[in-house]
Amino acid sequence: MRIDKYLWAIRFYKSRNEASIACKKGHVRINETILKPSREVFGAEKIIIRKNQMEFTIVVLDIPKSRVGAKLVERYAKDITPEDVQKARAEVAMHQSNNRLETGGRPSKKNRRDLMDFKESGTIDADE
Repeated sequence: MRIDKYLWAIRFYKSRNEASIACKKGHVRINETILKPSREVFGAEKIIIRKNQMEFTIVVLDIPKSRVGAKLVERYAKDITPEDVQKARAEVAMHQSNNRLETGGRPSKKNRRDLMDFKESGTIDADE
């Protein structure tokens, strides 16, 4: 199986095109060798992938016939990324979630009416 198709099949990338672009940019390596997207993948190979400024290391356990479900990924690839990288990944995810703005979404019809009343009168009803 091609490396780009394998990375897509084990859900490392959302699309084959994304996996192919990562290979072309040199983000995917086997034994320190930069790969083309058409490189065949075989069992027991160690793949190093640079994604989101972090290096992930996976070992090929088996080759899937097509894209697999998230629960079945463990049958085909084993993540052997060092613990410090995994902790850094979790820390980045935590900081990103904390920095997201809580806008509350689109205002409801009642919220818009209250806002219009506020603009016209200068105050909002005290009972709400």
